[in-house]
Amino acid sequence: MAQANAQRGSSGAAEARTTTRIQRRNRRIILDAALEVFSAHGFRGATLDQIAAEAGLSKPNILYYFDGKEAIHRALLTDLLSTWLDPLRMLNPEGEPVAEIMGYMRRKLAMSREFPRESRLFANEILQGAPRIEAVIRTDLRALVDDTAALLRRWADQGRIAPVDPYHLIFSIWALTQHYADFEAQIRMIRGDDTDPTDGAEAFMDTLYTRLLAPR
Repeated sequence: MAQANAQRGSSGAAEARTTTRIQRRNRRIILDAALEVFSAHGFRGATLDQIAAEAGLSKPNILYYFDGKEAIHRALLTDLLSTWLDPLRMLNPEGEPVAEIMGYMRRKLAMSREFPRESRLFANEILQGAPRIEAVIRTDLRALVDDTAALLRRWADQGRIAPVDPYHLIFSIWALTQHYADFEAQIRMIRGDDTDPTDGAEAFMDTLYTRLLAPR
């Protein structure tokens, strides 16, 4: 009897683990489908029916994992924000300033190349006034940018980079790198559909920022 109970217990534990794996897989399928839909249509234009169709799941199945469209969107943004801030966190205060800034620019450009849907999701949220991530922007992101601006200002005061407005330097890197994801369709229409939108961008920005930041 004890052996039978142990076997049933082992079988139940295995089933629980299988269910957990299935739940994780389905949750990831839903989030990936939602990312596709939200990045294409924005929050207001996206519907649960579109997400369900993209995921290949029923609408009730979607609602088993998430309370609704808002919950899915919030989960995507929460996952995204940590990844989005990592390149700025990697700036090394002890490194060579121009090289560190160039490294940050390259990391941001790589993210636009590798994660265009995530970039468009973030851009759509900001265009709506950031209603779902305002608190994070006003706290975590603002604190990180303030700390980075202080570092850039210190490097300028030490004569290691040219005296530039640190906030506008950061904003310009965001604008230039994320353009290649957020306006990918426009770039392809102009340069050719088969062209990598970021082709030549890194070399151009290297020249631009190296000249801008060169100590005077």
